[in-house]
Amino acid sequence: MSLFRVFVTGEDRPPLTDEGLIDKLYKRHRLRIMLAITIGYGIVYTCRLALSMVKKPLIDGGIFTPVELGIIGSALFYTYAFGKLTNGFLADHMNLKFFFAFGVLISALINIGMGFSTILWLSVLLWGLNGWFQGFGAPSGAVAMANWFSNKERGRMYGIWSTAHAIGEGLTFVGVAGLVTLWGWRAGFWGPGVLCVVVAGVLYVMMQDRPQTLGLPRVAVWKNDFVSSDEGNKDRNESTWAVQRTILKLPAIWVLALASASIYVTRYAINSWGVLYLQEAKGYTLMQAGGVISVNTVAGILGALAFGFASDKLFNARRPPTNVIFALMEIIGLLMVFFGPSNNLTFMTVSFFIYGFGLTGLVTSLGGLFALDIAPKRAAGAAMGFIGVFSYIGAALQDQISGHLIERGITMIDGVRHYDFSTVIWFWIGSSVLSFILATSLWRVRMRD
Repeated sequence: MSLFRVFVTGEDRPPLTDEGLIDKLYKRHRLRIMLAITIGYGIVYTCRLALSMVKKPLIDGGIFTPVELGIIGSALFYTYAFGKLTNGFLADHMNLKFFFAFGVLISALINIGMGFSTILWLSVLLWGLNGWFQGFGAPSGAVAMANWFSNKERGRMYGIWSTAHAIGEGLTFVGVAGLVTLWGWRAGFWGPGVLCVVVAGVLYVMMQDRPQTLGLPRVAVWKNDFVSSDEGNKDRNESTWAVQRTILKLPAIWVLALASASIYVTRYAINSWGVLYLQEAKGYTLMQAGGVISVNTVAGILGALAFGFASDKLFNARRPPTNVIFALMEIIGLLMVFFGPSNNLTFMTVSFFIYGFGLTGLVTSLGGLFALDIAPKRAAGAAMGFIGVFSYIGAALQDQISGHLIERGITMIDGVRHYDFSTVIWFWIGSSVLSFILATSLWRVRMRD
């Protein structure tokens, strides 16, 4: 078997006729796939966020400046953005079992390499490659979600999957922080790298390709869950490439992409610079800062689950009303973080909980779920990739802009570095407000098969 045939999705098997066997296989594989794309993808996040935990020791050690770290960080976001786009289109054609595990393995090896690098161009190259291979994960999860879960249950399932973000962030802000505290910045890359080599093997065992490759009917047929749509019937008579191109003709997809890009500015501003902000502006230690931000883990898990449940059950699978609620929570939490009392650890913890709850729910929708609702299901990976390229260009621009604004606010007094974050925090808050306005404009957009 050629390498190409290993990665390309398999041919459909003859349909099974035993309804009992069909039910058994669907239930077994859906559980395994949910565990793989949620827990597995969550752990893989540590290979993407490791840089955020080592910025202060790298700056203090004179290895890299904030501007250089902004360049390194933005390299991942740019390549992840375009990797997510191209890999999103490819994922609609690929065997998910091989595709996801391969991307994780290469990302893990690159993280191990980052632990040896103190050269700017080499770190930019490695971290950029890491972004490309990290871009295998989200499209794999989106395609699996679209093919194994039906319309009226996808909000809840996508909410469960979106807890992966929070799981990964929590593991990073606590686990990786501990590694860095004990063994230095290199351990912050080596620990996630070694762990994700193991995860790649587990993903290969747990994942499956589309239901039809196992002889199962489409999930909409199995669940008898259809949305009446002439476009959906037309889509099934066209090639996958032709269906993928139709997403570019949907105005709502373009607005959604801009809304997602705006919220990703804030999301990755906190992920990338939040620890440094709490250390320098609030006077917290690395472990305290990591512990406070790790509240996003619990809050994010609850927020993602709550968004999926609320949008499915309270608003009949409509995302826009839920977007408004969660966007307001995210903005309120952000204002509390930046303008609340500096010396009150409890208040800061509550602030990050509100922020994380609202943010993760909103990212669940704007970063993918809403796109899967309004795009053809055969183009799920392409829709996810299209939203992703905008989202991570926003994240990349944020890292560069934030790095420059933060460095411009640094002053040296008696050999001690002092930070002024007053300008950059308004950049972060303004991005959340813009996302709220754009998302609200999609109030009347409808779902399709």
